[in-house]
Amino acid sequence: MIAIDSLDRRILNQLRLNARVTNSALAKEVGLSESACLRRLKLLERSGVIRGYTAIISGGDPDEGIDAVVQVELERQTEEYLTRFEAAMRKHAEIREWYLLSGAGDYMLRLRVSDMEDYALFHRDVLSRLPGVSRINSSFAMRSHRKA
Repeated sequence: MIAIDSLDRRILNQLRLNARVTNSALAKEVGLSESACLRRLKLLERSGVIRGYTAIISGGDPDEGIDAVVQVELERQTEEYLTRFEAAMRKHAEIREWYLLSGAGDYMLRLRVSDMEDYALFHRDVLSRLPGVSRINSSFAMRSHRKA
């Protein structure tokens, strides 16, 4: 991991707002030359600070599915259990994001399924069979808003 300075933080903040910004516009926004900005950006990518870029797809149409927030407890919190669990989650597109938590529960997952029946099947066939799972607690979004 590299040391992040204030210019790197400005680059990262701009990318959080718009990951499709051109290098020219990014350089201008953070006060660097285009070549210096691109050099820093590539270093942030190579070092793993920037792990990738993604598109956030709107979920405004109720027919597109429902969001579930799922809290998962594992049997153990060893590195082996965490690694196996995260590797298994990567195989399922329904799991949109996850967080390793402190406090009660080990992971919080956000997933998207088509309907409650689809969730029931996903719970039975996938969530309950993920490695090391001891408890699953699910909640469903009634309304959502994503801050840009």
